[in-house]
Amino acid sequence: MPAAAGPDDDAREDAHRLDGGMMNTVFRDGGRVVRTATPASPALHTHLRALADTGYRGAPLPLRLRGDGREELTFVEGDVALPPFPDWVRTEPALRSAAALLRRYHEAASRVGVDATAPWASGAAGLADPEGGPILCHNDPCAENLVFRDGRAEALIDFDLAAPGRPVWDVAALAYYLVPALDPVSAAGTWSEGADVPRRLRSAADAYGLARGDRAALPGVIEQYAAVARTFVAARADGGEEAFVRALERSGGWDRWDRRQTWLAEQRPVFTRALLD
Repeated sequence: MPAAAGPDDDAREDAHRLDGGMMNTVFRDGGRVVRTATPASPALHTHLRALADTGYRGAPLPLRLRGDGREELTFVEGDVALPPFPDWVRTEPALRSAAALLRRYHEAASRVGVDATAPWASGAAGLADPEGGPILCHNDPCAENLVFRDGRAEALIDFDLAAPGRPVWDVAALAYYLVPALDPVSAAGTWSEGADVPRRLRSAADAYGLARGDRAALPGVIEQYAAVARTFVAARADGGEEAFVRALERSGGWDRWDRRQTWLAEQRPVFTRALLD
């Protein structure tokens, strides 16, 4: 049964609200994080504990589900990059370490398995792999959901959008955000302006240790992920969620999304050569 919250929990949390996050308000109280639970939180807590049992240390540990609809997890020490993003996020060590961390997570997740009956976020409510898959993918491995130490990724946080999928789906998500697989027009004036996308994509695939078959599939899966992400954002913006409405306005609206999707399709042979040659 979920444990009841203490009478002074809210007062403490109000003094320790953490920045970042578009879907959840997160508080820190010492060594614990308090955040809104989801229908999948009980299954996710089981998953995170099982990950720790394998020796994986790159994720928070669940502490309890509370009676007020929130959950508590351990706070992971380190640096979380938030927009407009520090310079070290764009470095090669940051990208490669994130890909290597994702590989370690996938290896641990493959040993744990996935509860296919749990209410994982999917469809317009999530970023799940439409093809499903054998492991619990994170689905949102953006800079804001990675904890870095000395410029290297050490932990994944915020598993709210986790769902069953193929490992290459998570690799595509990582490439979408951290390479990033972004067209030059959209990248202008951002931290990724001038990035050599094919080279960085190859670097991430190498650091992950991506198999040749998945390398061949990766450009197309990035396109898939972009389309799913658009549906996800549209559902929230249409529902009036202010964070998504504001983000869409700041990014230039749907023209930017269309331009990126078109560019990804045009670049597929370029990316494929970079990954396979």
